[in-house]
Amino acid sequence: MAGTWATAGLDLHVDARRSRRRASLEESLRLAIQQGRLAAGTRLPSSRTLAGDLELSRGTVAAAYDQLIAEGYLLARQGAGTQVADLADASSAQAQVPHMRGGTTPRLDLRPGVPDIGAFPVPMWLRWARKALNDAPTEAYGYGSRGGRNELRSLLVDYLGRTRGVLARPEQIIVTTGSTQSVSLLSAALASTGVTTVAMEDPCFGYHRDVARWGGQCVVPLPVDGHGAVTESLGTGALSGAGAAIVTPAHQYPTGVTLHPARRQALTAWARETGGLVIEDDYDGEFRYDRQPIGAVQGTAPEHVAYLGTTSKALGPGLRLGWAVLPHQLVEPVKNAKLYTDHSTNGITQLTMAECIASHGYDRQIRQSRQRYRRRRDALVAALEPLAPCLGRPLVTGVPAGLQALVRLPDDGPSDDEVVELAAAEGLALEGLGRHWHSPGPHPQGLIVGFCRPSERTYPAAVALLTRVLRRALPAARA
Repeated sequence: MAGTWATAGLDLHVDARRSRRRASLEESLRLAIQQGRLAAGTRLPSSRTLAGDLELSRGTVAAAYDQLIAEGYLLARQGAGTQVADLADASSAQAQVPHMRGGTTPRLDLRPGVPDIGAFPVPMWLRWARKALNDAPTEAYGYGSRGGRNELRSLLVDYLGRTRGVLARPEQIIVTTGSTQSVSLLSAALASTGVTTVAMEDPCFGYHRDVARWGGQCVVPLPVDGHGAVTESLGTGALSGAGAAIVTPAHQYPTGVTLHPARRQALTAWARETGGLVIEDDYDGEFRYDRQPIGAVQGTAPEHVAYLGTTSKALGPGLRLGWAVLPHQLVEPVKNAKLYTDHSTNGITQLTMAECIASHGYDRQIRQSRQRYRRRRDALVAALEPLAPCLGRPLVTGVPAGLQALVRLPDDGPSDDEVVELAAAEGLALEGLGRHWHSPGPHPQGLIVGFCRPSERTYPAAVALLTRVLRRALPAARA
């Protein structure tokens, strides 16, 4: 044994063999954290100090620390040294992640739907919140309006018009807790007006499909191809009974394509001719990396399109803040649905967001995130490019946009479920395309890679592990 470090009754034992020293130290620290013997927030000795205690080289200890930081077990903060990370939410997260070897949670996570929440602008948010609280009228601490704070809705009119081409007045905006609640409220409001069938892209965000059904809608599939939703099929066949269509025109989820201009026109023409409603989910429309973001469909037919937006991708889903810009005839039905759901959205958060927009902080945050996420997507494409011959085409499909990319798998296997399981065994959480199809059957296989979720520190390791998993999984890569 090379050495033992003891603190608060904790012993770390390190194998004396030179080839095992670093790995042994990593394993000992990792196990102590997993078992709770090293509690969250515990400050570890400096690499120099621990190296002296264990009679190891400082480089060995520093390398072990770096590996555990990359895996999420440790945190390195300026002025605070190296500390044990908080893994308290691991048990609740376990139900949502693929099965991991030995029952452990994933070391690395490339599932979609979440930005790099470690980049949340905490100091700026505190400043905006302080100003909002200082200026807030007394009634802001009451239950609030069903539609939301006028301060935020007025600013959203300008912001959405300037950045997304949305046409609206403040009274047409309902502030919600995010796109999911917006879909839920619209589903219930439409059902109350007699519309009980809605078309949704196939594939689509499977959770929103369930939300629409919960809101009283019968959901019928709207096919998607390389040009986006096949909107010219609306009003025909199985789609003839649909009174609304939920689409993601700027960046189709999960295929990543953009709705073709002719199909945008077909979509609004269908709505005008039939009285149908287009529900435009613009969940990440600000994030386009090769050109200016494409404007919202809503701007071309504002009385036939309900536009949905959210702060979840630009700031973080924990804020629980979004908005629905509605045709005039739907404002009261959606307000009523809001009243009987949660009455109103957090007023202080709305006022803080209003300060964020008014100070142009939201614009700055999106610009900075756009630059960072573009680099991440470029790194993902570059890392997977050598595997392209296995498919005879690029693995990453769709336009350069958003917070996730679809990685296609070959038609002759493996399935996305098999790759997800293989990755899980290596400690990497992935999400397959399969659950987003409306019904089981022979569908194209793929992985939806969330390249924004990991921290800046852990992202390279996550991409490297994804590449290794795919090399093992793809038959041509093994040959």
